[in-house]
Amino acid sequence: MHELGSIDRLSIEMSTAVHLIEHGKCDFGHWHEIRPGSTAQFLRSYREFLRRRPGQKLRLIAAECPSCPGCQYDDVALAKDALQAVVCVLPPRARIELRQLLTGLDAEFRRRTFPNPDPNRWTGWDGKPNPWWCRRLYEGD
Repeated sequence: MHELGSIDRLSIEMSTAVHLIEHGKCDFGHWHEIRPGSTAQFLRSYREFLRRRPGQKLRLIAAECPSCPGCQYDDVALAKDALQAVVCVLPPRARIELRQLLTGLDAEFRRRTFPNPDPNRWTGWDGKPNPWWCRRLYEGD
């Protein structure tokens, strides 16, 4: 097996666990398609969103083509949702490490975005409550 390398800011053990699930047959939930390299890209997208306009409040930006498997993750809420799906299938030690990393990013995301007061955003098409990161204001709301 060749060296896959570590994912930005994750230990080599955590990175290996991520690579294994990305190359395996894991159930990532109802619609996430996690391919090799996806987790690193989701983390990059999350960090890039939080680097925008330092110190200022942010609004989410909807993907231009939300039904396209590649473009849908341009929406940072969907990238965060996919990261959460990865957390759920990781082995316990790797799950803890990724959760610790996400805790800091999530705190900044909550602090720098606005909650959406529209109750229509609180539940998904299936009637289940949307996760908190999907209930934030988007540009144009």
